[in-house]
Amino acid sequence: MHTSVSAPRRISFALSNQFALPVLFALFGLIMGTWAGRIPALAERIQLSHAALSMVLLCGGVGAVLSFPVSSFLMGRYGARKLALGSGMTLLAVLVAIGLAPNVSRLMMAVLMLGLAASTFDVAINSAATRREKQTGKAGLSTLHGICCAGGLAGATLGSLMASLKIAPGTHFLMLAGPLVVVLWCAFAMMDEGDSAEAVEKKSFALPRGPLALLGLLGFMGSMAEGSIADWGGVFLKAHFGAPAGMAPLALSAFSLMMLLSRLVGDRLKGRFGAQRLVSLGALVAAAGLFFAVAAPSAPVALGGFAVAGVGLALLFPFVFSAAGAQGPMALAAVASMAYSGSLIGPPIIGAVAHFVGMQAAIGYLGGLSIVIALVASRTRLLK
Repeated sequence: MHTSVSAPRRISFALSNQFALPVLFALFGLIMGTWAGRIPALAERIQLSHAALSMVLLCGGVGAVLSFPVSSFLMGRYGARKLALGSGMTLLAVLVAIGLAPNVSRLMMAVLMLGLAASTFDVAINSAATRREKQTGKAGLSTLHGICCAGGLAGATLGSLMASLKIAPGTHFLMLAGPLVVVLWCAFAMMDEGDSAEAVEKKSFALPRGPLALLGLLGFMGSMAEGSIADWGGVFLKAHFGAPAGMAPLALSAFSLMMLLSRLVGDRLKGRFGAQRLVSLGALVAAAGLFFAVAAPSAPVALGGFAVAGVGLALLFPFVFSAAGAQGPMALAAVASMAYSGSLIGPPIIGAVAHFVGMQAAIGYLGGLSIVIALVASRTRLLK
């Protein structure tokens, strides 16, 4: 058994992952941005109420919960490289199934699989990224998550264009899935073979405990807020302001654009100010942006509030993942799965609030959640 990696192999690993990892993160963002950007159209096509839509989105949360033990088991057996390929292919197939779902029950089943596949893919690519951070000794997750935001921005913007052209979500998703299968395979081929042999602790999956539990909670709430804005921002613009179908996805576009710009400088800011301070202050900025969106007099003005929220929440997710990855692959799988489930469990909660109290209260709830995030981040010692 070799205990070290030769210099040529280290160079090969660095070069291959230098291109493969950004492609995989961009791909993930594009898929999820595409899904989120067409939620208003999907809901309108099947005539879903806010309450019914929240139940559909809840299925995604259930899928994410089911992925907890699955992703850690598959990571230990196949490694990040093969897991990224398998879960990525599944994710693309599920996206098409969502677009073609003829009724609520089929849509719920497809969204359940979306939660499972997306969470597993998320764990795989972040595991590969934290492994790269360890080998190079350089922070890189913020930049990679910024690239993911770029993908999400592209997906949401494309969704806006497709909605304006009155192209059905099913047709849109089919047009996208074919080329993305090729992109996914090329990224898989570029990744270093050593990823398939990554060692994982030989113990059963467990939810994070102790100091790691605060990281999991922080990631859960952060992604809950992020996922809720992605899924309900467009619905808020359409329901509250009567925004046209082409404008609704721009809530996610504004949010993702500012998140992208913030994450591209996040690694440098981390070295200067520290992760804990950036996450705490950022959450307060996000709260201010969301409250501004609630009080906005028009949809274009509300877009500014979502953009400010993107700045505030941008660095939470990558810094939580980086801190968890430093504790080992199993810790990353636990925290990442718990965190990612928040982005799928959060939207149905927002849907319930919107149903009983109204969309303004639902977005305001996210502002309050951001304040709680700031308090938890200030007490999370593993954020450095």
